[in-house]
Formats: sequence, C-alpha cells, structure tokens
Amino acid sequence: MWFSLSPSPHRRDCQAKQQERQRQFDALPPSYNEACTEEDDKILDLSLSDLAHSHASASISTPAILQAYGKKVVAAQQASNCIAAVLIPDILHSNAPQLLLPATVDVDSSQSSLLEEKHLLSGIPVSIKDCIDIKGYDTTVGYSSRANKPVPSSAAIVRLLHDAGALTHVKTTVPPGLLNVDTSSDLFGRTSNPYNSEYSSGASTGGGGALLAQRGSMIEIATDIGGSARLPAHWCGVYGMKSSIGRFPSWGTVPPLPGLEGLETSCSPMARRLDDLEEFWKRVIAMKPWEYDHTCIPLSWRPVNLRGRKLRFGVLWDDGITPPTPACRRALQITVDALRRQGHDVIDITPPSILEGLMIAFQLAFSDGGVDFFNAVRKDERLDPVLTATKSLLSLPLFFKSLLARFTSDPVQYAMLTSVHAKSPSQERALVVAREEYRAKWREVWESNEWDFLVCAPHPSPAIPKGTAEKVTLVSCANMIIWNILDYTAGVLPITTVQSTLDALPPGFLNSPEYAAMGLVAKGVYGVYDASKMEGLPVGVEVVGRRLEEEKVLEGMRVVEEAVKANGMGKSGTNDVVGKNDSA
Repeated sequence: MWFSLSPSPHRRDCQAKQQERQRQFDALPPSYNEACTEEDDKILDLSLSDLAHSHASASISTPAILQAYGKKVVAAQQASNCIAAVLIPDILHSNAPQLLLPATVDVDSSQSSLLEEKHLLSGIPVSIKDCIDIKGYDTTVGYSSRANKPVPSSAAIVRLLHDAGALTHVKTTVPPGLLNVDTSSDLFGRTSNPYNSEYSSGASTGGGGALLAQRGSMIEIATDIGGSARLPAHWCGVYGMKSSIGRFPSWGTVPPLPGLEGLETSCSPMARRLDDLEEFWKRVIAMKPWEYDHTCIPLSWRPVNLRGRKLRFGVLWDDGITPPTPACRRALQITVDALRRQGHDVIDITPPSILEGLMIAFQLAFSDGGVDFFNAVRKDERLDPVLTATKSLLSLPLFFKSLLARFTSDPVQYAMLTSVHAKSPSQERALVVAREEYRAKWREVWESNEWDFLVCAPHPSPAIPKGTAEKVTLVSCANMIIWNILDYTAGVLPITTVQSTLDALPPGFLNSPEYAAMGLVAKGVYGVYDASKMEGLPVGVEVVGRRLEEEKVLEGMRVVEEAVKANGMGKSGTNDVVGKNDSA
C-alpha cells in the first residue's frame, strides 16, 4: 500500500502563507530593523491631523513615514506576532495611488491647501484587519482555504482611504472565522498581548490591538459583531468604538456570518489616542463614504460639545452572568468616582435582562446550525477549543440537549442547550421580532431614565492567559455583544492597569461560598484571574450611547477621560494608562 508523504492542502497553504509573509518582511529596507532615529521619533510623535498636514504640504515624505511606522511594524511583529501581510514594499516600489508625494516635491501654500482638502488622510498609516479586501492581496479571515488567493477589488473603506491619501501599510492577524476571544490560528500562529506575551491580545482584531500599542498615530480598521473592535482595546490599552450599522463603510468586508441580517457586523476604526480616533472619524465622514458604499447612511458629521454640561450616566455594574473581576470593577469605580466629582449624575441601573438579549444574538448568529461558519474549515485545520465546543453544541441532537438541560441548574447553560440550534425560516423571523421587542424595552428604559450614556466593564476580566479561551467562553463577552444586538454605539477607552495588591481576590476565594454560587461562565473567568500574574495589563471601561450616536459617544469618552485625569487617576499605582499612551 502506498502512502502520500506530501502535506495536506491545509498545511501546504499555511506554509506558503507564512513564507509569503516572511518574504514581505525580508523585502523591507535594512533600516527598518534599526532603532528609531530622532527624525523617526518626531514623525511618531505627530498627531493624526499634524501628520496629514505635514505630508500634504511635503514637509514629510511618504518613505520617511513608512520608515518610522515600518520600524514599529517590525517591533510589533517580533513582540506579538500580529501581522498577516506587509504592503510596505509594494508601496515603495510601485506607482501605487497611496504614494501621493515624492520626497522632493515643491508645494506652495495654495497647493498645500488644495491637497489637504482633497487628501484628508494624506500619509496616515492605516492597518487593515485581514477580513477586509485590498486588491491584489489575500483576505484570509484566518482560514487556510482562503489563503494564497488575492482578491480582485478593494473594499469601499480601502478605496476611500486611498483616495484620501492614507497608507494601508499592513494587514493584521485574525482567528479562523473571527468568532473568538483570542487571536490564534494555524495560518498565522498566536497573537500575544503587547504588555505580556503570556496573555491574549483579544478577539478577532487582536492583531490590530497589539499593533496599535506601539507608538504613533496609526489607525486600525476593525470589524465588530460581538466586541472585536472593543475587547482588544480593553486588553491592549487603546481606543476602539463600534459604530451603528450603516455609519461606517463596510462593503467589501467579509463578516464571520455572511448574509446574516439579524445580527450584522459593523466596520469600525481603532486608535492609540482618542484625539486621533475622533479626527479619523471626522475625515472619513467628510469623504462622503455613502458615495463609496451603498450600505452607508448619507449622514454628515454632527459636532457635539458636552464639556461644561451636567450629564446623566447609568452604571451597569454586573451583567447578571459574570460580575467584573476586582481589576475591572476598580476601573469602573474610578470612572464613577471621577464623574461624580465633576458634578455629573451617576446612577446604578437595573437593565432589561442581558441574558435574554444574548440568547437572541446567539440564536440569530447560529440559526443555520453553524453550517456557513464551519464550511470554510478544512478537515485538519485546528480550531480553538471555543469553536470546537460551539461546533459540538450545534451538532448535538435537540432531544439530547433538551435531556441534558434537565440536569443543569445553571441558567446560561440551560439557555444555550435549549435555544442554540438550527432554525427554520419562520423561527428565524420570530427571532427578529423578538430582537425588535427587546430593542423596544431598552428604548423605554433609556428614555424614562433620561440617560446620556451608560458605562460598564467591556469584559469582566483583563486579558486572559493564552490557551484559556475555552474556560472564559464567548458568553463572557455579554457586555459587548448586547450593544450589537441593540445596534447601539459603544466605545472603549483605557482607565488603569492591574495592580497585584489592589486587585487581588480574597485569600481562598476559589474555595468560598461566593465562588461556589457563581454560574459556570463566571467560574471560568474567575478561575483564570490572577492579579499578581496580570500586573501591568491594561483595563478599560465601555461608554455606550444609542443608535447612530458616534459623535456623542466619542465626546462621552472624552468626558470620561478628562474626568479621570482631573481626578488625579493618572498617577503611578492607580493608573498607568490614561494620559500616557504615547510613552510606549
């Protein structure tokens, strides 16, 4: 009998993709492997608006920007393994539309003004999550079956960025199919946290989060169906805001569940500084994205200034599934105390059932029984245990799951066993009706309480140890997924870092009655929480507004950040993140 010794298509494509990535790094100029020069530092210190102005006026050349940021790309890859593809060599060695200005062009003041008006993002480095199409490059979505197959056209946001003069210099890593709390795949390997390589960088934009932790005014274009633009912001100490559907161009983005209208994926940017995030949003909207993407709402930028106003914040301390771990509760307490000291009304809230909304979301997401999601997975492709468990849950016969449900006292486990399975068309339509009824409940509660914003922990834990996603599970992301099912705008900003003493669990907590009373999901989260090992990891808070309130939520994030700074929370031992984002 003959046995083939050749690698499987999965292994072959993974190897080819990794070799391609290495060739792209090898094609970078040798200077990219050197330390930053004084000139590099000056470029990295510029805000987004200053960098765009300097590039449009030819004060700084494209090669100079790419060198400064290219060095950060190399450093980030070595530290975190966050890069899926490097586009810099092609920008440098071609007449790509991104290369707007050569190093020695002369531009007078009138020309400079015209260039800035046309090229609003001139010279701005923008990393692209590897589920967004760039012509001539793969869009793998983390699957080997999609590797080594360059796409024929660019996504709407990429075309807009190029017309605006931005430099799409890299693509960032994603897990297979995007649905996970960790970024790991056979195709790219594991992406680690930039603050501690033994910890996760976050959900499917983990690569972007790890890259943004490097210095500079770079932007990451992320996607978000359940927290992927926010969990990496929380775990990597950067800023991310999920927009409502239709506000940001998303056509040409491959979602984890194509065609799913009951729970849609938004395309949203992330940044290292709040000023840069807001400025990027303004400039993208000024480019009229609805002229690039038929799914975009033609809605111009609406400036909001809330400073000096007394605002009303609702506080969601607990989602009813997993109470925040001490570090995350402290971050939320810091925020609440700071807002109150600035004279704002801050009220504890009891919202509509989070579990109800979460189950609607999960049922809609897997209404086809997971067929579409798992079809792209090859036979020998390794899946994270979270996805393996999801596949097992979906494949069990309904009568057997109903039988198992009789023997559990855990409400989340019961709901998953009895609810998450393939749906008929009429059942799926009934879920859409349930979603709208759930949204109506929230609208009534919001309006009756006259909240300006809600604040909560984005996730109950700081970054989790690598390889523990199975214990933490997707259900732990309830405080992010819920805003997707409601289509609310939600942004995350860094507040503090884990402190080993302040944030430690009480001695013997894992053997206490309090722990024993927790549900399975909460036990999983608390079982991997260790403040002494997590010391120094970033911790954020989430600021939530209503649908299509992107301008207001960005302003709300600023109100929170300024309140925390004014309250002296930026001092060592309390907060090593807010106000110090340019030091790393």
